[in-house]
Amino acid sequence: MAERCQNRKQGKMGRVRLNSPAQCALAFCAHKISTHLPRKYETCRLHVIFQDLIRYGKTKQTVTRHDWLRRFDVPKRWFWHFYAISVGWNGLLLALYLNLTFRHHSYPSWLRGVLDIGTGVPSTDSRVPQLSTLLVQLLLWVHSLRRLLECLFVSVFSDGAMHLVQYVFGLGFYVVLGLTVLCSDRLGKGTGSLLSQLDLFHVAGISLFIGASLMQHQSMVLLARLRTGKSGSVETLAHRVPKGGWFELVSCPHYFAELLIYVSLSLVFGGLSLTWWLVVLYVLFNQALAAQLCHDLYISKYESYPKHRKAFIPFVL
Repeated sequence: MAERCQNRKQGKMGRVRLNSPAQCALAFCAHKISTHLPRKYETCRLHVIFQDLIRYGKTKQTVTRHDWLRRFDVPKRWFWHFYAISVGWNGLLLALYLNLTFRHHSYPSWLRGVLDIGTGVPSTDSRVPQLSTLLVQLLLWVHSLRRLLECLFVSVFSDGAMHLVQYVFGLGFYVVLGLTVLCSDRLGKGTGSLLSQLDLFHVAGISLFIGASLMQHQSMVLLARLRTGKSGSVETLAHRVPKGGWFELVSCPHYFAELLIYVSLSLVFGGLSLTWWLVVLYVLFNQALAAQLCHDLYISKYESYPKHRKAFIPFVL
């Protein structure tokens, strides 16, 4: 009876988190359909607002925008805010989980209340800490720290913009992400010591995480070199065709790597967390949409753009 109750609560939480992946999937499909509409619809107010909401950076510069829409612009270089928030917030959650695991100190009352609401499962001090949760929290923090450092010291941002809605959603995403990890922990079952819980899923997930992180970092370095000279100083803010590495296969390998990173975290969870697979679905459609917009821009702007390159996933999409 208790197991059936927990399954119902997990399903309830899963349905709540299904909204974001579904919205991203809908946005991706809507964009694909809009590219085949007659040109007269490009000036439709609804179409203009939709395109303004889904685009950022260089892809936003290719659409006709009304002056009132520009009032909602924030600099794309503010991307580093997302990762700064993630490093601080998810670092705090990691510290609290370590405190629970090794010092057996309970979560603060405010965090217990949030997790009670998020899962529908009451808190208990008798739970066995899970290695999967600890590793996912640690890897998520490492990923956020690396991206923060890349934004501050590697990437060269132009004067591109993103919508205020995208900015606020991005800030909230990493806050909710850390809580999602702890919700998945409460719905899971840990047995034995942390070391005894180690299995092949953890090894596979960590290996994929390392490989995808290296791939993403290489891509960010190659993008930065398009705007810097041999000395490392910025020479131009113009957009150029990226070359080398995984750019020979797809237009946006850094987006593909982002997807692989979240898949790797799902593997660390043993591939059994429905909640985290919904996170992966969200990242899939979100990054696929961004990659498709970038790919379309490259094709329209550069006549000699390699035709064999896909937008997002090598040989597939």
